[in-house]
Amino acid sequence: MNRTIAPGRVKGTLTPPCSKSYAQRALAAALLSREPSVLRNLEFCDDTRSAMRCIETLGARVEQVDATSLSITGGLAPRGSRLDVGESGLSTRLFTPIAALCRTPITIDGRGSLLRRPMGMMTEPLRQLGVHVHDSGGFLPVEVCGPMHGGEVFVDGSVSSQFITGLLLALPLSERDTMLHVRNAVSTPYLDMTLDTAARFGVEINQRDYSEFYIPGRQLYRSTYFSIEGDWSAAAMLLVAGATAGEVTVSNISLLSKQADTAICEALVRAGAAVINEKDSVTASHRPLRAFEFDATNCPDLFPALAALAAAAEGVSVIRGTSRLEYKESNRAEAIREEYGRLGIEVDNSEKDLMKIRGGQIHAAPVDSHADHRMAMSLAVAALRADAPVEIEGTECVAKSYPEFFEDFARIRE
Repeated sequence: MNRTIAPGRVKGTLTPPCSKSYAQRALAAALLSREPSVLRNLEFCDDTRSAMRCIETLGARVEQVDATSLSITGGLAPRGSRLDVGESGLSTRLFTPIAALCRTPITIDGRGSLLRRPMGMMTEPLRQLGVHVHDSGGFLPVEVCGPMHGGEVFVDGSVSSQFITGLLLALPLSERDTMLHVRNAVSTPYLDMTLDTAARFGVEINQRDYSEFYIPGRQLYRSTYFSIEGDWSAAAMLLVAGATAGEVTVSNISLLSKQADTAICEALVRAGAAVINEKDSVTASHRPLRAFEFDATNCPDLFPALAALAAAAEGVSVIRGTSRLEYKESNRAEAIREEYGRLGIEVDNSEKDLMKIRGGQIHAAPVDSHADHRMAMSLAVAALRADAPVEIEGTECVAKSYPEFFEDFARIRE
């Protein structure tokens, strides 16, 4: 589906969907609890639905309470031998260790761009923990057969924290205690979210500097009532729209959140935008914007929003952390360079782990989302400053995280 975004200003208040990162973690924890849990404030985007399919296949009973709430009765008792994770990288790396607790072979498979994303980091650690693993040269599909025993295990955390999240949530149910050693952990705020989720379900995990995690075995997940907070990744796009083209208030979010993408507020302030933080909302307003420097290594999902912000700032902005972008829904560093280049914005990725963006006038041109939800949203925000309407190809991909994005975007147009 193609959409045309006309230039113009924005003003209004929006509530983003729930954090899909928290939602998937909570769904996994509810599966591992034998008694019913209630999850509220859910947004049923594609990635959340993938996690729901996984927990049902692994034995959970899921009942819809109302439009945004689920009652989940857990208990690992696989009803099938194949997990369909859709295009969700987190569901893949989260539910593979959980499936490895089971004594029957289970195949984890996906579709689309996920089939090109590396999964080899899971193989050796799972084997260290007693799991039989058959992979496909480091990619999906992957077959695992447990049970996972616990013990001492070493994991490379330099590519993604998602597999570590899966281990942290699965290993409390193993027969033995585990000492998990992590080398070069990245995206540590996401590990904080995992530890927070486990604690809410009554599970104990101790950590030191994100390099060592001690996980007692034979624990029990307790049922809980969990209201999922708003998604800062979605909020970042809306706040950048306000900072570059008007004023936007985003509700049901808090800077006290453990989500990594709260860091967008730091970038907005560095760029000169006006940011007002209240108890459960944040407002961003346009001011003359200047070039900024920012390290997005631990919050790589912010890159598309930061690109739209940098394109509107005078001078050359420098963003660190491009090494984290190759294996997203697209190669985001190259996608940003290519598509913003079509819009007349110079993007330089020639230096290792750096992106330099020279702000300037957006010139209308047809652009491609690269089937990447965050790229589609970024280009829509950038189009607000164009000299004519911008047509974006493949906008249906926003269903992965924010199905109502373009409808919400239309509501705040002046």
